Amino acid sequence: MLENPLGTESQTTIIRDMAIKLVIVDDAPFIREVLRHIFVGPEFQVIGEARDGQEAVEICQRLRPQVVLMDIVMPRMSGIEATMEILKELPETRVVACSTVDQNSMVLRALDAGCCNYVIKPFKAEDVLSAVRAAARLGSKEAGV
Repeated sequence: MLENPLGTESQTTIIRDMAIKLVIVDDAPFIREVLRHIFVGPEFQVIGEARDGQEAVEICQRLRPQVVLMDIVMPRMSGIEATMEILKELPETRVVACSTVDQNSMVLRALDAGCCNYVIKPFKAEDVLSAVRAAARLGSKEAGV
């Protein structure tokens, strides 16, 4: 039997360090739960969740995620306002907007605010995964990785 020279703990740390660090923002608890289940596995690490834009700004400032999956319409502070606040302090973070089909003008405003991509609710798991992967790759290219 071959031994892992890094050891199991070191290997887990390396995988965790390579995972896309993600914050999920949505005012609907069941949507956050569904998204959390979509991002299970070694490729992703959900490092935080928020239920409104104001909470999202605070969590992102503290946790510094690579990607934020951001609902657009939320109480206290919209996803558009939160995106602008987050990107002001963390320009390397990528934000993917989430909206319902009837919010096309809001999607355009979100893209103008700095979102790099968007997904439409109801979404397919693969669409959300692809959007977050693309956002993470965009951030890596711009960071010179």
